[in-house]
Amino acid sequence: MAKGKKTAFFCQNCGYESGKWMGQCPACREWNTFAEEIVEKSAGAHTVRRETAEPVRLSSIKSGEESRISSGCGELDRVLGGGIVPGSLVLVGGDPGIGKSTLLLQVCKNMTQQGRRVLYISGEESLQQIKMRAERIGKIGEELLLLCETNLETIKSAIQRVKPEAVVIDSIQTMYNETVGSAPGSVSQVRESTSLLMQIAKGMEITVFIVGHVTKEGVVAGPRVLEHMVDTVLYFEGDRHASYRILRGVKNRFGSTNEIGVFEMRETGLEEVKNPSEFMLDGKPEGASGSIVACSMEGTRPILIEIQALVCRSNMAIPRRTAVGTDYNRVNLLMAVLEKRLGLHLSSYDAYVNIAGGIRMNEPAIDLAVVLALVSSYKDRPIDEKAIAFGEVGLSGEVRGVSMAQQRALEAKKLGFTTVIMPQVSVKAVGQIDGVRILGVRSLKDAVERI
Repeated sequence: MAKGKKTAFFCQNCGYESGKWMGQCPACREWNTFAEEIVEKSAGAHTVRRETAEPVRLSSIKSGEESRISSGCGELDRVLGGGIVPGSLVLVGGDPGIGKSTLLLQVCKNMTQQGRRVLYISGEESLQQIKMRAERIGKIGEELLLLCETNLETIKSAIQRVKPEAVVIDSIQTMYNETVGSAPGSVSQVRESTSLLMQIAKGMEITVFIVGHVTKEGVVAGPRVLEHMVDTVLYFEGDRHASYRILRGVKNRFGSTNEIGVFEMRETGLEEVKNPSEFMLDGKPEGASGSIVACSMEGTRPILIEIQALVCRSNMAIPRRTAVGTDYNRVNLLMAVLEKRLGLHLSSYDAYVNIAGGIRMNEPAIDLAVVLALVSSYKDRPIDEKAIAFGEVGLSGEVRGVSMAQQRALEAKKLGFTTVIMPQVSVKAVGQIDGVRILGVRSLKDAVERI
């Protein structure tokens, strides 16, 4: 270590700073997360006398609807809460190659077509690489400016000179601040870089999109304080081998965090999926046992998904259980309820549960569909192809009510389903729907007998 260099230890999970190494972080309680980094204070730093800020009464503050800018992408606007808020800091995370840069480049294309100036800053790709990707998604207006740079001081001066309405940073792990002595991508660099970008966004009323790499656990790499500093955190999910992508809002200071956007990856870029239910049910088998359609709510959007189950006799002492797309422990719980309340001897059977299409859903409302799919496969009796089921299952075998039951039933009617199996307590809220038979059930036994 060079003489005069000061170092500190930072938690790579939450960003906690310590003068010495510790085995467990006192802030987030994680073990072995401290890393040593160089800390440099800017020369000639001195205390500046500031005027004392006076608190104001809540009643004296004028509230108003924040102005929003359309991104030109309906699915992204839905997740953001109605559009882009000027001066906001948006973090977009996702696996490598999932489509983060493609999505943001399409947003740049849409905004330039509205006559808005956008600055795209890349620390990973050359100008030629960005040009090739831009030509694939279509013609982009002249207001899109490109810059390949990683020095934040240079980036700051470029933003002040160009004065764009939106800035894209791809990615935050490649940016570095000269006042911080550690390497790019370290805890100190990511934290200080995000802080500088936040000052630019709030001070100049510029929307800043930040691309963040993710770890093997699927969370944004770097300190957790990164997600606390930004206004909105979006995760781009999906299987790289599948064509669809899901944009999910994890944090949003300007809207709901329950909305999702669905896209399909094509040669020309990402295409919006206006009807995700129809997209997810494409290719559903006919007359096969162990298959039924469930309805899950993502924010205000009902999505129909196909639940598949396969129950077969096990050749091992301990039967195998597998769940793809839903919670493994929840499937074990539902199988225990089936064995106890309905007398099905599943302890000697292997069970496999899958949500078709690779989508992941953890809402308790799909419990009833999972149970009916397991019973259908166990008895090798197919369920009516025009039937849909939703409801939460309790440990006593009762079927409990779920929220937004009417919206779920109307979505089923829209796609041609004629029978809706739902909790009895929610039947009154749904009422009569033309062309749809409502079957209210109180328990699992009642549901199995009705179908």
